Amino acid sequence: MNLHQFAETHEVTNQPPSLDGTNLYRIDLPLQEWARRFGAAWADARIDAYGALAGGPLMEAGFLANQNKPVFTSHDRYGHRIDLVEFHPAYHELMRTAVEHGLTSLPWTDPQSGAHVARAAMSYLHSQAEAGSGCPLTMTFASVPALRLQPDIAKQWLPKILATAYDPRNVGMAHKAGVTIGMAMTEKQGGTDVRANTTKAYPVGAAGPGQAYELVGHKWFCSAPMCDAFLTLAQTDKGLTCFLLPRHRPDDTRNQFYIQRLKNKLGNWSNASSEVEFRGALAWMIGEEGRGVPTIIEMVAMTRFDCMVGSSALMRQALTQASHHCAHRKVGGKLLSEQPLMQNVLADLALESEAALALSLRMGRALDHLDDTREAKFARLVTAVGKYWICKRAPAMINEAAECMGGAGYVEDSILPRLYREAPVNSTWEGSGNVQCLDVLRALSKEPGVLDALFSELGDGHGDKRLAEHISQLQAAFKDTDDIQYRARQLTEDIALGLQAKLLLEAGNASVSDAFIASRLGTAGRVYGTLPRGLDVEAIVARSTPQGF
Repeated sequence: MNLHQFAETHEVTNQPPSLDGTNLYRIDLPLQEWARRFGAAWADARIDAYGALAGGPLMEAGFLANQNKPVFTSHDRYGHRIDLVEFHPAYHELMRTAVEHGLTSLPWTDPQSGAHVARAAMSYLHSQAEAGSGCPLTMTFASVPALRLQPDIAKQWLPKILATAYDPRNVGMAHKAGVTIGMAMTEKQGGTDVRANTTKAYPVGAAGPGQAYELVGHKWFCSAPMCDAFLTLAQTDKGLTCFLLPRHRPDDTRNQFYIQRLKNKLGNWSNASSEVEFRGALAWMIGEEGRGVPTIIEMVAMTRFDCMVGSSALMRQALTQASHHCAHRKVGGKLLSEQPLMQNVLADLALESEAALALSLRMGRALDHLDDTREAKFARLVTAVGKYWICKRAPAMINEAAECMGGAGYVEDSILPRLYREAPVNSTWEGSGNVQCLDVLRALSKEPGVLDALFSELGDGHGDKRLAEHISQLQAAFKDTDDIQYRARQLTEDIALGLQAKLLLEAGNASVSDAFIASRLGTAGRVYGTLPRGLDVEAIVARSTPQGF
């Protein structure tokens, strides 16, 4: 008997075709439409090119970078302290590709209408391949507004921050064509309450903005410690102040910046986060002394926007994987995507994904037009609203998408576990949910014109009675100031849903807007897959399912 005839026990069937190498932009009709709608049509070829990279070599690099986490090396083999974080080459490929394509610089170097939207669209594609590299990318991008508050320091640093050159070597800025920027704000005893920070700053000579100081203290979270410099906060005689702290001193000696350990995180594995100590670390004051929080908020506003984009990207990739799987997987002799209950689930996930994208890119358009007072007020509010709501929705949405794939969505061969682990970081980083909701109240109550900008954007319901009623209820809710902090999450959610409904309705795709309004402003259930009857779920699912496979 030839036993080899039994070596193959079965033929592989009923599996979806591989998405490897797919252009993520070309299979994403909502992204194409919203990017063009908000002014980035001129960058279509540029975004398309990045879609090919994101679905091909960057997707492969993302898996490798997560399988090979960064490693902290405190000393070299001779015993010298080096404080080096070492990465797999795949991580450097992700970083280099993003920097060279302008993900850290585009809106600042080419500030035309739609530049923020175009850069957000490329970031959205990049984060689907690997979100961990987004941390140093977004901080480098977001450091620009803060550094511009100190023109003398900006003159030295911005040319290299804005350069499309990536150099990961552990050498001084003078030896590099391009640099990256990190952030070190929170401390053990304070966390979000940065005003409780104890790190001290001592002037080396003259005191004041742009002058050199030595910092002594610790930071419980230093994001991306391999960066070339960090925006950080320290106390002076006049209070909490912002500083730029480089890894190397002007004479090329290493700064007194010591990594204690890397954080062992739930997700975000490819990126390094750390605890650090400053032992007389040389730094330069940025902005007005004692006004550290308003100064660094210039950076935080942009990183919060990227949290919106990043969470939207995670949701989109989860939807892509789930809808593709269901379009090719049969159960009971019938494709999953043709079965009514699965159509309900997939359509619901597609609505969540597109609404998140729409609000994120609408925020990008506002950033492109900050010279318009109403757009500036809108951006001030939606930075917090979108950061809260989109980042909150991502984990549950991704979990549901993984469930659509059954066990195939639960194993590490799939990207779904990585997406799920990654999702919570955006809701925690740069201010957790309560921080964002309290910031919404602060903006609406203390900054003239913000409330008017909100209701001007919402309008009168655009002919939809359900949206009009929602807007009316929201207006009444803000007139009632009793226990408003207690209700802050509900108010923020209602703002987000109203804005998303308005955007979808205005875009003119009736199947999408009607389903969103009926479910989010109506009486749908509390989990995904509980859409009301009578909706065009087949059209919604088809809109977000990769075609051509």
